[in-house]
Amino acid sequence: MKLKQLTSKANLGLLGAILALGADPARGEAVDPRTNSWFTANAGRYARIYTNDTMQAAGTALTTWSNGSQTQANPAYCGVQAAYSSANWAYVRSTGLAGYTMGPWQNGSFPNLPVNQKSLYRVPRSTSVPAAKSITEGGAIGVFVDGVAMFNSWDAFTWSPNAQADEGNITGYWNRDAYVNEGPTFDPGFAHQQNTGVYHYHASPIALRYLLGDHVLFNAATGVYSEDTSPPTAHSPLLGWVADGFPVYGPYGYATATNAASGVRRMISGYVLRNGQHGTSNLAVTGRATLPAWAVRLYGVGASQAGPGVSTSYPLGRYMEDNDYLGDLGGTQGVDFDLDEYNGRFCVTPEFPGGTYAYFVAIATNGIPLFPYNIGRGYYGSPTGGSVQTITETVATNFTGGPLAAPWLANPVVTNGTVTLTWSAAEGGAYQVLSSTNLASWITNATGIAATENSAAYSSSPTAADLSYRVALTSLATYDPVGTGSGGTPAGLAVPGGSVSRGSGTNVTLVITLTAPPMLPPAGAPITSVTLGGLAATSMSDATSGVVAATFTIPANAATGPQTVVVTFGPPPGMSQGPSWTFTGGFTINP
Repeated sequence: MKLKQLTSKANLGLLGAILALGADPARGEAVDPRTNSWFTANAGRYARIYTNDTMQAAGTALTTWSNGSQTQANPAYCGVQAAYSSANWAYVRSTGLAGYTMGPWQNGSFPNLPVNQKSLYRVPRSTSVPAAKSITEGGAIGVFVDGVAMFNSWDAFTWSPNAQADEGNITGYWNRDAYVNEGPTFDPGFAHQQNTGVYHYHASPIALRYLLGDHVLFNAATGVYSEDTSPPTAHSPLLGWVADGFPVYGPYGYATATNAASGVRRMISGYVLRNGQHGTSNLAVTGRATLPAWAVRLYGVGASQAGPGVSTSYPLGRYMEDNDYLGDLGGTQGVDFDLDEYNGRFCVTPEFPGGTYAYFVAIATNGIPLFPYNIGRGYYGSPTGGSVQTITETVATNFTGGPLAAPWLANPVVTNGTVTLTWSAAEGGAYQVLSSTNLASWITNATGIAATENSAAYSSSPTAADLSYRVALTSLATYDPVGTGSGGTPAGLAVPGGSVSRGSGTNVTLVITLTAPPMLPPAGAPITSVTLGGLAATSMSDATSGVVAATFTIPANAATGPQTVVVTFGPPPGMSQGPSWTFTGGFTINP
């Protein structure tokens, strides 16, 4: 039996993969990891949470939830749903919800739950390093590759000399350490959310690190992640991007910063507690009378800034300023420690073999997060990136996922005459399988095949000796969209091989993947027409090379039955006729 596979979408998100798009090194083109490092393997899976320990132990997760303040009424997909880029910026559109099951938080006693943030974040593709550094403020200071927000080391509380107490959201010089003070509210992935439902990491994103293969173990019985105690054998993966355009890696880097052949080891933080060791002053004896030198430089104030005395109520380590930077105490970076006062170093990495400045996650030998965790209190570079409401420039579409990604069909597997097809899917979607012996006429083998999370499967025992298969998304359950913008296709989409019932005012958008030959036009190439039988598209776009989105109005008197879809592009320079693609019986209009 000879089998062939056809896909209704180019491979933009193979199961279990990280998005790998961008320039082609084989053609001498530079690949910018800011455009192709996004973790998209779970983009077609609904985000899930556990709200208490019992649910976690039973493995019973929710895809919708509410606590009266934060409500996720419809399912939302995990993390990164789209990525775009221009010459100057890399954009990522995300729900902000992790690809692993989030929660529980304090066995359900924590007051907040995560919700779809519909976020659009941009990272600069070129970097600059100013002499005067900027302080990291509250809120997102970057984004991790799974689309989850990166927060700094501050929990938004500061010592108030006037109130003689810690107060929220005020400017001051003794700022509470988020991991120390809020750590008990983190879920097993070391993340939590504030009152607007922004799920975020302050310290080592250990569950994301596990998904990326960064020397982390997971105990399925207890739901706990832990650092692997065996020696690391590989450089940590790229975990995220800071607003200044520099990457964040896990805790393991090359032993010699500029030598990829020097072995791998844990990066040593340049910070230590001010407990009288390593040349520090002992705040338990002197009291919190002076700021450390790094804070004096960053804040631009005098060292004499009084804080509360060290006590049971205000223990050492409570504030970020309870830490000294060893470089101010006679230590040497690269000899006594690895990471500078911003928690990074200049080094080579797998993504930057020519070298880059990079931040690294700081942990102790037992895996416990260490100050300053992901990045220091200040940015090393200029933080020109951040959240934006819209994209106001022309961009290339690097990725569309979840409900906007048509299925990718894996190679068929034949066992004792039974053919099994598997394909990437969007949870909540229903699919149909079609087959053909000549690629001209197609028969429907099965319909209504439900996705199981982000995959689907179908088995049959065909009698034909030579078959080609294709799959198509035919319906999609209601979901909470991530937002709209460049490269997006509205919910309720249809794809070649699907169907719709005719009726006055019925609109349908077909996502059509072209196949070579002929050679695929570039993204944004002018489209002359797209027709569905005798109907002409009311709008057409091709933000991604080889993928055309066309919207049709299906009138009540439209011809029914299988319809041929034809896509025609304008002629290239010097030619009188442009290329066209014909999909015979590509879409069906039902009575």
